[in-house]
Amino acid sequence: MKDLQALREKLSCLDVELLEMVARRQAIVAEIGRVKSSAGKGTRDYAREKDVLNLARQTARRVGVDEDIGEEMFRLLIRASLAAQELDKVTSEKTGSGKRALVIGGAGQMGQWFVRFLSAQGYSVEICDPKGGASGYRCYGSLGDTDLSQDMIVIATPIKETRILLDELAVRRPDGIIFDISSLKGPLDPALHNLVAAGCRVTSIHPMFGPDTELLSGRNVVFVDLGVAEATAAVRELFNSTMAEQVSMSLDDHDHAMAYVLGLSHAVNIAFFNALSQSGEQAEGLAKFSSSTFDAQMDVASHVAEENPYLYFEIQSLNTHTPRALVTLLNAVTQVAGRVLDGDEKGFVELMAQGKAFLARRPEDRP
Repeated sequence: MKDLQALREKLSCLDVELLEMVARRQAIVAEIGRVKSSAGKGTRDYAREKDVLNLARQTARRVGVDEDIGEEMFRLLIRASLAAQELDKVTSEKTGSGKRALVIGGAGQMGQWFVRFLSAQGYSVEICDPKGGASGYRCYGSLGDTDLSQDMIVIATPIKETRILLDELAVRRPDGIIFDISSLKGPLDPALHNLVAAGCRVTSIHPMFGPDTELLSGRNVVFVDLGVAEATAAVRELFNSTMAEQVSMSLDDHDHAMAYVLGLSHAVNIAFFNALSQSGEQAEGLAKFSSSTFDAQMDVASHVAEENPYLYFEIQSLNTHTPRALVTLLNAVTQVAGRVLDGDEKGFVELMAQGKAFLARRPEDRP
């Protein structure tokens, strides 16, 4: 047992050394980020990432470590490095220096994300939320408690509440830039255009990521321009120092896409875990015999099950394009069931081939 204890202590020392080396690596990465920023270069260098990952696999192979483990370790390091560089760039550019921002719904999860994001850009952030706000920020319990003199006003509330708030803002006509972050735009259409008619500087965006997101590389922010170019440009500027993809869409095109990107994908996973719960099988029993496909689906479904059910219902019920997406899903499930129950091997294979051909048309992922 003494030998075992000595080995464990030796391993612990090595673990500490590994983390210390990671910290030194991060310090070098931070310096590289500052050099690239001063030279006007982008944060992400895909060619360099490929070189790093190839080196990781080659080194792992040479020292007898699984190549996939070596690559995955360095993917995590690259992601951490990019997140640190992105935050450093956002902070250093100080887009909002000397300006004030109000986050309505700042106690919510996405509201908190925007509080952190705007604070990093130098904004003096204030929060309007009946639930209160984070320590260190001025907080208002209701919209009536503030004179709306802020330079930037973000509405990060549920869709129905956002619609009411937009109407109130149209009456009060603040001078600052206004934007909402709702997952659907159709239900807000009249209120958004009332703001435009009132002469307000308003635009609408949809951040296609969750509140836990630290790195915006590979993430999309959808911009729905309401015809007020100044407002859209100002909000785009917030994301210019990040690696987020800025996508422009019309209001109706946005909701049509969301019926499938959000509505359909949510419905598939909700149906999946409800089918399992109604099957009579125990989750722990199924886990013993699970396959890679089942595990992957369970992982996604588990994340969906943890999300806000009221928000998910809003996304389904308030989108006028949702019924068509759900009927399409029902038809697809019926087709699969029909092929299986009829013993129609040819028809089943054709369904698989049809799906494969569709998925093959997707753009290739960047390296």
